[in-house]
Amino acid sequence: MIVNNKQATNGTSNSSDAWTPSSWQTKKIKQNVSYEDQEHLQKVIKNLDHVPPLVTPAEINKLRYQLKQVALSKAFLLQGGDCAELFEYCSQEPIESKLKVLLQMSLVLTWGARIPVVRMAR
Repeated sequence: MIVNNKQATNGTSNSSDAWTPSSWQTKKIKQNVSYEDQEHLQKVIKNLDHVPPLVTPAEINKLRYQLKQVALSKAFLLQGGDCAELFEYCSQEPIESKLKVLLQMSLVLTWGARIPVVRMAR
């Protein structure tokens, strides 16, 4: 088990385990995807190198704190969304509907359990 990039068994960290934008390429492939158009794939990867991140470091730190509260039973984790949807299915209306349901569920849980609810969606 890995915790904060350190081996949980002995508390040591290997510098080759450090996160970088390309460190995912060093990981063992468990479910491989075959891309027929390698040229297009490289173009997409190059484009991704020049766009802003989806989340900020501050948002990551906030989520870590919230998940710690969940682990300490001081908050409840509500996770929802589709398991494996196609990109074509991603449009404003279904996303807004799912968010609305998550918000409604979290209000009920917050009121009923009297603890904060951490909402996580796909």
